Amino acid sequence: MSNHIPVLKLAVGKASPLGAQSSQAPDGSTVWNFAVFAPDATALMLCLYQPDTEELLGELSFNARTGDIWHLQVSGITNGTLYALKADGPHNPDAGLVFDAARIVLDPYVKQLNRSLSFNERLYTAKSHYMLAKGVLSAHSFDWQDSVKPAIAREKTVIYEAHVKGMTMLHPDVPPELRGTYLGLCHPAVIKHLQQLGITTLQLLPVAAFLSEPRLNKLQLSNYWGYNPVSFFAPEPRYQYRDAVTEFKTLVRSYHQAGIEVILDVVFNHTAEAGEDGPVLSLRGLANKHYYLFESHADITDFSQHSNYTGCGNTLNVAHPAGQKLVMDALRYWVTEMQVDGFRFDLATTLAREHKRFNPYAAFFQIIAQDPVLSEVKLIAEPWDVGPMGYQLGQFPALWSELNDKCRDTFRAFWRGDKGVLPEFTTRLLGSRDIFQKHHKPACCSVNYLTYHDGFTLHDLVSYKDKHNWLNGEENRDGHSHNLSCNHGVEGQSKDATVLANRYLHKRNLVASLLLSQGMIHWLGGDELSHTQCGNNNAYCQDNDISWLDWHLDSNEEDFLNFVRQMLAFRRQYSCLQQLSLLDDSYQLHGDKHQIQWYLPDGTEKQQHDWHDPERSGCMFQISNKAAKASLLFVFNASAKTVALTLPQRPWQLLFDTSVDKGLAQSRTVKLQQYQQNAHSISVWQ
Repeated sequence: MSNHIPVLKLAVGKASPLGAQSSQAPDGSTVWNFAVFAPDATALMLCLYQPDTEELLGELSFNARTGDIWHLQVSGITNGTLYALKADGPHNPDAGLVFDAARIVLDPYVKQLNRSLSFNERLYTAKSHYMLAKGVLSAHSFDWQDSVKPAIAREKTVIYEAHVKGMTMLHPDVPPELRGTYLGLCHPAVIKHLQQLGITTLQLLPVAAFLSEPRLNKLQLSNYWGYNPVSFFAPEPRYQYRDAVTEFKTLVRSYHQAGIEVILDVVFNHTAEAGEDGPVLSLRGLANKHYYLFESHADITDFSQHSNYTGCGNTLNVAHPAGQKLVMDALRYWVTEMQVDGFRFDLATTLAREHKRFNPYAAFFQIIAQDPVLSEVKLIAEPWDVGPMGYQLGQFPALWSELNDKCRDTFRAFWRGDKGVLPEFTTRLLGSRDIFQKHHKPACCSVNYLTYHDGFTLHDLVSYKDKHNWLNGEENRDGHSHNLSCNHGVEGQSKDATVLANRYLHKRNLVASLLLSQGMIHWLGGDELSHTQCGNNNAYCQDNDISWLDWHLDSNEEDFLNFVRQMLAFRRQYSCLQQLSLLDDSYQLHGDKHQIQWYLPDGTEKQQHDWHDPERSGCMFQISNKAAKASLLFVFNASAKTVALTLPQRPWQLLFDTSVDKGLAQSRTVKLQQYQQNAHSISVWQ
């Protein structure tokens, strides 16, 4: 032990909880207990470092072990001291053992890092401890100021997906020193924007500490999105002004005080340690064969090849008790200590793989369902991964909501003018009950969306026919090619008035379809600002103005922003848009019951055979509530021709038409029974 280290008092400690836990001794000093899962290690060291210089203070041997858990108690550590671990043991990669006593690794339960993680090949090869960020041993206290979680009902939820940095880097009202930070994201001007939109829930792209892939470093790019985690507990230091933990809590508190939830996009399917040739950073150096899945089926002693169901080189083994505990502990930590309101699980199929296959009754689901903390938060699945039988839309428990890519693709195809899409379009519009069946699940199990961070923005969806990912360094091979997009005659930016008018009409139709649909609503942050990524549909490595939102709007963009606000307000105004309660659905017996009637353009009721006409590209239907004696009438016309309508039964009051006055609500009252529905448009009547 170095002479620079303070006088420390060591004790056996205890095996629970895992990680570094502080407590107060009777004399008022701070006592730290360290507990680490490392079943195959023959020795474990605690390494302590100076806060500012990362100079090694000394190394302490863990002096006790209970089962698979090593533990040590230390008194006298100065607040702010940094720490890491070293594990000794056999080095036999084919047996899943990659111990290296000369290399430091991060505690999987580390709660705060002293700096962001950055891969340096020279330092890594030299096994220098300066390559890796360190954990911070600091006890935090925080004043939540009596803020409470908003607890928004699932059916009333409107999610706004945002990147901590990209949301504020160009925001004119955010002080320059706070742009790109947690504190910048909770600036009053940003919160006001979301309140004016009508957002209930902010969903953040990954904020758990991550590492850019070495390959991107060589291209002078970075993993901007953050889907490459190293620590599941520590908030990403890249977004801190001074202290990531305190500032992230400040963000959550500010949004809760504004009545807005905060949910996190979490990555528990893989880590930055990648495949066989990947770096040893944390889990691999402590319990490689326990934390990860491996390919060998027949030989349980063969750990030579990681399973790669994620496309990132490895797959976390959440079915293993240690992996399961790690994930559950991390989720509870974010909900209790950080006070977040829920999670969107990246590649969630991976989490329910048992014996490598997806199990709809997986222990992962069962534990969450009975957990008094986690069963009360929002749970959203990306219901697929890239492994065998990875697409599992509709197979998650009713407590979960799932990203409905069929809704996305159908809305896009319908308004692009694809033939034969009408029956599926109406199915998606009314809650995708072919996937989320009545009597078994509510419609809010479907998360309806037009765009997500991985893909075209809404503005690019109507401006580009093809992807343009050349700046990603992969010769435009990366990113999805099935975009169902339309450029209206010009690829990319255009100043042609006709082209612009058609593009904004196309966008209004897509937005209205989304916000009139049954399900939980997901909105990609920046779409309301007409944000463009210049045709890049995979901007994961673009930490620049391709990804950063531009808050300076021209007149067309202002009008579109007002339309989005109007549509979100319209959705809030009518309960039948938030949760349609049909007479033949017994899942929920409370509330008013609604009826739906379908009509042909001449006002007569639609018959079964009318649905089978592939040339039909429009529909008219009425949602009525007999108890309230109220009705809404919806008209969708995706054809290139104006359609003469006879509205059913009575004169109707026009609320808005996407093709008239830029879709904004009529200042005049129009009561009609005959109406000319313009090509490519939607109208709604009362």
